[in-house]
Amino acid sequence: MNIEQVLVDYFHRYLAISSQSDSQATIVPSSEGQRALAIQLQNDLGAMGYDETKLLDNSTLIAHFPGNKPSAKKLGFVAHLDTVDVGLSPDIKPQQLHYSGSPLCLNKGQNIIVSEESHPELARYLGQEILFSDGTSVLGADNKAAIAVMMTLAKSLWEDPVDHGDLYFAFTPDEEIGLRGAKELPMELFPVDHCYTIDCCERGEVIHETFNAGSAVLNIEGITAHPMSAKNVLVNPNLVATDFINMLNDMGKPEQTDGREGYFWVTDIQGCQNKACVSVSIRDFDLTGYESRKQYLESLAKFLKTKHPKAVIQLSITDIYSNIAQAMGGDIEALDRLYQVLSDLEIPAKSIAMRGGTDGSALSAKGLFTPNFFTGAHNFHSPFEFLPIPSFVDSYRVAYRLMEIA
Repeated sequence: MNIEQVLVDYFHRYLAISSQSDSQATIVPSSEGQRALAIQLQNDLGAMGYDETKLLDNSTLIAHFPGNKPSAKKLGFVAHLDTVDVGLSPDIKPQQLHYSGSPLCLNKGQNIIVSEESHPELARYLGQEILFSDGTSVLGADNKAAIAVMMTLAKSLWEDPVDHGDLYFAFTPDEEIGLRGAKELPMELFPVDHCYTIDCCERGEVIHETFNAGSAVLNIEGITAHPMSAKNVLVNPNLVATDFINMLNDMGKPEQTDGREGYFWVTDIQGCQNKACVSVSIRDFDLTGYESRKQYLESLAKFLKTKHPKAVIQLSITDIYSNIAQAMGGDIEALDRLYQVLSDLEIPAKSIAMRGGTDGSALSAKGLFTPNFFTGAHNFHSPFEFLPIPSFVDSYRVAYRLMEIA
């Protein structure tokens, strides 16, 4: 079996199903495309000959591949069905380009160019075949590269059986909008000893630490008045919102921080003469720091109520996910095995504190410590996302080797 070709074929097959999640939806899955993708995956596994699959009402697909080594660890892999909505086209048109060092034209009609000047990481892949979008959408390697890896592993097992323990796949919806699918994953249907997400990041990257993440929404109701009679009457909710935002300026922003530094990110602002609403993302690796940030927002809301007594001000804070490392405990065998595999395959390990989250954050909070390893892609959530094919193949090799040593 030509692993590279199978990976690329599966990747293209699943990219053809548009599956952006919708943060405004209140149901799971938030989009019908995710349901269509889950059905396609179940059908493809069935066509291979696998019949132990279960499609849940929320479009989570769980597949069980019975093993023949009773003493082996039960191993799980997780990928998410949705691609992110960042205001680009939901329809992905992938293309494979050879990188020779010169700027690459992704879209001649719109003159969309990618080069080392804007994306210096391209220099690492000189002479390689690379997958890109046409520049009007994300590529969707986040997370359909992982789906392709898992389906290629299933195909390989069917066509060339090897001894292995029980293996489970979970394809989950709505990771990009708060890990909704992973939070609903029934663990009794996913009874694994070791689990890994395959999501994000360049060749060799390992993640066992993520942000603690929350969201805050400040709703403000002012008092409208005609300017001719506004004195001592009008309360402008947009100015209250401005006060709130200005008091976040010195507390870290995404564009001012890196490494393990936390931040507030004002993601959405809506306002009119009567009402205003400000949405803020809260991020911190340290749990104490995260709780302090929430307390700071509470203190700001209290201050604004004092400063603007006529306004109606309400703050709501929601926890979204927690740091994987907080669930690691003393049993790190899953992580040790991942590092062992990278060493076996001579792939240099690059451990990073991920400035984001994975489905593993939700699963770890359930008691299943779930580290993450790379798909090989770069520039997620961007029209310049790209996936070097040799790195893509190495992601598959890691998954296969983890199954071998389980």
